[in-house]
Amino acid sequence: MLYINNISLVQFKNYQQSTFEFNNRIVGITGPNGVGKTNLLDAIYYLCFTKSYFTSNETQNTQYNTNGFRLTGDFLKNGHTDKVIVMVKDGKKEISLNDEKYDRFSRHLGQFPAVMIAPDDAEIILGGSEDRRKWLDSLLSQIYPEYLDHLIIYQKILLQRNTLLKNMADSPNADQLLDIFDLQLVMHGQPVHDLRKSFLASFVPKVQQLYDYIAGTHETVNIQYVSTLTEASFSDQLNSARFKDMQVQRTTTGIHRDDLLFLLNEHPMKASASQGQRKSFLFALKLAQFEVLKVLKHLPPLLLLDDVFEKLDQERISRLIKLVAADSYGQVFITDTHAERLQQAFQNTSASIQLLPV
Repeated sequence: MLYINNISLVQFKNYQQSTFEFNNRIVGITGPNGVGKTNLLDAIYYLCFTKSYFTSNETQNTQYNTNGFRLTGDFLKNGHTDKVIVMVKDGKKEISLNDEKYDRFSRHLGQFPAVMIAPDDAEIILGGSEDRRKWLDSLLSQIYPEYLDHLIIYQKILLQRNTLLKNMADSPNADQLLDIFDLQLVMHGQPVHDLRKSFLASFVPKVQQLYDYIAGTHETVNIQYVSTLTEASFSDQLNSARFKDMQVQRTTTGIHRDDLLFLLNEHPMKASASQGQRKSFLFALKLAQFEVLKVLKHLPPLLLLDDVFEKLDQERISRLIKLVAADSYGQVFITDTHAERLQQAFQNTSASIQLLPV
């Protein structure tokens, strides 16, 4: 099993200095809007992912008029205690596990798997392709370290190639350099494409099963992987697009332009699904992510549920609570403005809940 026993926050968002103890499998974080319920969830997420769920700007994670923050968490993982410390000061970040500093933050990802479900997740459906790639990359990076390695190198090469394309006139060996960059993009992009494709094929049935449960009815959902790499070899595409890339000064083909098409009854969900259908799908997507991580990491991830009572109707909430109350779901954190509503939600289950006011 995986638990976080306690967390300490110093100068993180609206917390000057606070410590919280978690003594139950299900923890209800309660309080009025604006007191920091979501920020506490985000601090837990940060300890698992080395970054915030909501922003990449560390200034927004740092309390106003301070120059950094510190997060400390004690985890219990398969009977062993692990301490994670995050230090951000003057723009410099340090992360340690059991007092050993990471030289590469990517090595921490997947050590403490977690799944966040938050109101902003609607952008996975309604936003651009970057939001959908970000979701998929985050999931696969927790499971397959080599996936994250390929992705990091690919993005570095892509940046170098795009810089070269912007400065072709000042690069006498530009064609030779593009040849080298193209070989490297193929070397690291093709494995990312292949893993995305194979993973989604096995993932969709899990999403369908959970959608039926959350929605309380059967509608066909699907996820289509949209990639130019399925149309021709990556190297051929780079060769064909080179003149265009030089004209627009950026790389116009590759895995960085992949997308996911979410379908409901064979129609694009973005345009045709109701708000209730989209919410059911998002919860199914995230809970299927939870199930995959539980199987492949051999322990249930932490489940972080933000503001779900305000986003789902009573029937969907009841089905969700019944699901996460099961022992197979490990430690669950759930925020709400009303402590009584949380108590009532779990009173018909076998699970007890710790109510934690902030």
